[in-house]
Amino acid sequence: MTTEDLVLVVDPTWLPDEVLAIQREVEQIRQGREVYLLFTHHDFDHILGYGAFSDAKVIGNHLTATLSDEVKQTAIQQIHAFDQKYYLKRNYPVTFPRFDYKISRDGEVIQVGQTQLTFYLAPGHTLDGLFCIVEPLGIFIAGDYLSNIEFPYIYHSSEAYEQTLHKIKLVLNNHDIRLLIPGHGQVTSSQAEMIQRKDQGLEYIRNLRDAVAHHNLAWLEKYFAQYPFPLGMKPFHEENIKLVQKELQKEGE
Repeated sequence: MTTEDLVLVVDPTWLPDEVLAIQREVEQIRQGREVYLLFTHHDFDHILGYGAFSDAKVIGNHLTATLSDEVKQTAIQQIHAFDQKYYLKRNYPVTFPRFDYKISRDGEVIQVGQTQLTFYLAPGHTLDGLFCIVEPLGIFIAGDYLSNIEFPYIYHSSEAYEQTLHKIKLVLNNHDIRLLIPGHGQVTSSQAEMIQRKDQGLEYIRNLRDAVAHHNLAWLEKYFAQYPFPLGMKPFHEENIKLVQKELQKEGE
């Protein structure tokens, strides 16, 4: 996206030709403006375009920058595995992002001319999630939250995921949000729909935790069937169950 002051590229992905198309578009529209490259978290499908934007100023969660070498290498290996599986070659280096800006608190701001980027930490899906509000455009970049097609994919913590969803109200109260852009699914300009997506996410986590606690997984499977792509999503749902089982077991110790 562009403002008078900058070009902002967010999680550029997937296929090599798609990343190349984004790269070309950026060069055509930048007109001397600085390019900022934002990574909302470290999942491999979100960072695989990093090497195509070598002169960009890179923004991310401070926790992304301090991930262990093992975690960083795992993400890179996942990119290589994806490319090997689908016989893909990239014309840029595949490396883990290095950051110029490391966001460490809610409300942190990067000001570029009249453009203001405001950030909120968003753990839950992963440890290092990040929201970004682009003003004066009123754009809310949500990373892997608030999808209209996915239930919460919880890789880090269900409790942290709930807390992040509750933070949506703060974001909407603090900013004039006119467009939500999730990492997966459709954009929306309706704040009512944004709140509905937040509530649906909270409902899923609440029902997930309750069903696991009461050993009622049969009911949970019926609830899960309402989602539009259950076959593709089922492995993530099953991993959510395992994660919550571990969380509840730890609480009971």
